[in-house]
Formats: sequence, C-alpha cells, structure tokens
Amino acid sequence: MTVRQEIVGGGESLEVWIDQDLCTGDGICAQYAPEVFELDIDGLAYVKGADDVLLQAKGAVAAVPLPLVVDVVDSARECPGECIHVRRVSDRAEVYGPDAE
Repeated sequence: MTVRQEIVGGGESLEVWIDQDLCTGDGICAQYAPEVFELDIDGLAYVKGADDVLLQAKGAVAAVPLPLVVDVVDSARECPGECIHVRRVSDRAEVYGPDAE
C-alpha cells in the first residue's frame, strides 16, 4: 500500500511539526514540500501556516494538505536530523518521524 492510499483510505487528517533542537538545516524538507517547510535566517527549518506565514513558536504545528502528504512524509523519512514529526490530528499519534511506531 502506498502512503497516499494509506492516508486517503484512512481519511485521517495529518499535521506536522519540527523539533528545531534537532534540525541540521539541510533544507531537504523545503526541497520536498516548500509549501509546508521553509528555512529561516537562523538556518533552521520551520513549518508554514495555511496563510504561508512561517510558524516560529516552539512546537508550532501545521496542517498537512492532502495533495502534499507524500512530499511531507518523504521529508520526514529523508531528514538527516530526524526532526520532522507527522501525526494524526484525531489522536495526535505520530505516524511518520522518529517517534512513529
């Protein structure tokens, strides 16, 4: 089953956040999903809100738009800092990232 089938089939909304303490600033996430991630002037990655505003508060969470689920999941899988956390909105269980089961 592909990531898209898994998410669409389950109908679950996802959200993503970045642990800046672990971010290495490689920018892979911003390459995969620039609509969701952006590097700030401090060299670290942050999530962006629906209005394209960088969310810099610690633990800031952004919704994962359905068309970008695969890109966001790939970002979490490829992140060298293992700092991208993707979780279900319904129960806040991490489904992709370093704490996923």
